Amino acid sequence: MLFQKKTRAAALAALAVSVALVATGCAAGDSGSGGGEGDGGNLSITFLPKNLGNPYFDTSNAGGEEAIEEFDGTFAEVGPAEATPDGQVSYINTLTQQGVGAIAISANDPKAICDALNEARDAGVKVVTFDSDTNTDCRDVFVNQADAEGIAKVQVDLIAEQIGDAGEIAILSASANATNQNAWIELMKEQLAADHPGIELVEVVYGDDDDQTSFDKTAALLQTHPNLKGIVSPTTVGIAAAARYLQTSEYQGKVALTGLGTPNQMREYVEDGTVTAFALWNPADLGYLAAYASKALIEGDITGAEGDTFDAGKLGEYTVGADGVVLLGDPFVFDAENIGEFDF
Repeated sequence: MLFQKKTRAAALAALAVSVALVATGCAAGDSGSGGGEGDGGNLSITFLPKNLGNPYFDTSNAGGEEAIEEFDGTFAEVGPAEATPDGQVSYINTLTQQGVGAIAISANDPKAICDALNEARDAGVKVVTFDSDTNTDCRDVFVNQADAEGIAKVQVDLIAEQIGDAGEIAILSASANATNQNAWIELMKEQLAADHPGIELVEVVYGDDDDQTSFDKTAALLQTHPNLKGIVSPTTVGIAAAARYLQTSEYQGKVALTGLGTPNQMREYVEDGTVTAFALWNPADLGYLAAYASKALIEGDITGAEGDTFDAGKLGEYTVGADGVVLLGDPFVFDAENIGEFDF
């Protein structure tokens, strides 16, 4: 195995400690593009995920709600049914009009929502991106789940191990404009070319973070590429849909599947042998930290400058890195030996 199996204590420690968080911005009445004083009186924080009904964001938003309850803020969750930037813009505009203290958003596009976000910032609303970033000048802070190189590497290493480092693979991604997905895919391509010459990436397809679309794309991949040995799906919706297809098909146990998923989604597929191993961070911690970053911005404890530090409740103190980014840490690998120890 390329990955060391961790005990329950080590796994939980890795997930809890290796989370990062960052923030910057200005309080209501201040210019959205500057730092400066905060206003601790408006701890109304709304989470705006890529789309509602997504188990990954259900978990991250629950973590945000837990944190906001701890510091007596007001939690809300809104979002589009489908993962589109246009759908997010209307919610951003409404939240700006409502005068919320902060928006915690996972961006469906790095540019398309920028105007709306900057209007919110100009109105004094703090903007924290998490999971998927915008351009750096469209938000105050980005809470990154992990280093992009590390996320790409763990998925490449997993698929390489599972197919014997040789053969055809495909990638089943989320939407074509997803910032994080595209960054990981480019890095995966580079890593495959540099370190795994025996593996050929034959196609990248997009399931739009929709279960049925991802299921259908999996079927199409296997029909189009009869020699396919593995699929990498760096999206929780995609990997679960692909596993569901493989589970009852002739390809179960013959075509490897890995990527990013949650233990509760993937448990049955790991237990029945459809999936050997996959990776992720703890999305509940990601949301929890995004909430505390929002609080720190609202109260003026941080401006988002490199070196700023703030308290994040049960997760401890975190430091802002370059470009207003703090990293969650290395992804954790889940397999049959440890998946039963987790519940999210």
